[in-house]
Amino acid sequence: MELLWDGLRRGAELILGGDPDVVDITALSLRVAVTSTILACGVGVPVGFVVGTTRFWGRRAAITALNTMLAFPTVVVGLVIWGLLARRGPFGGLELLYTWWAIVIAEVILAAPIAAALTAAAVQGIDPRVRRTALTLGATPLRAHLAVASAARFALLTAVTVAFGRVLAEVGAAMIVGGNIRHYTRTLTTAVALATSQGDFALAMALGLVLLALALTVNVILQLLQGRGDA
Repeated sequence: MELLWDGLRRGAELILGGDPDVVDITALSLRVAVTSTILACGVGVPVGFVVGTTRFWGRRAAITALNTMLAFPTVVVGLVIWGLLARRGPFGGLELLYTWWAIVIAEVILAAPIAAALTAAAVQGIDPRVRRTALTLGATPLRAHLAVASAARFALLTAVTVAFGRVLAEVGAAMIVGGNIRHYTRTLTTAVALATSQGDFALAMALGLVLLALALTVNVILQLLQGRGDA
């Protein structure tokens, strides 16, 4: 217990003192997380919306595939991306391996199914009469879809938040394709793993506190937005 309290105290000192390593790692993690979330939701939300609102052959199989992809092992995804981006791989010429863009690619593959599956579940829960009423009133198909999206806006916001949390907390794929290079690909999670293995419990605790603070901030913002919507 003494080790834990000492780590918390020294970790807080590193954060409050603006330790350069903590600041640098946090900034890179936010860059990766925000970029990955935008790209993942840019792909996943439209796919989930189509799956959730459209009746087509193979729809049930598509939903099953999305739900299955939620359980993808992160290290396996990282291994596949590593093989694709390695020098001898099909995309080795892009020289993306061991860059923060390689981490983004892996995180998008992990987060997009989350955004898609949660979006599909969200729009499926909306009364079908919302869309039919909009069409009856003369709305275009696009406006009818927007009406459904508006009704499901808080559930869609939750999908984005969960995708962001997945990206922010992921470590396996980031470690494999990023290499945990200081100032280049060292994110909060990979830095925590490294600091712990090196016995630097204070730094690991400081980075862990930052992770918790970021997760708490995102959830507080979500709750505030939901509260404003209910007002």
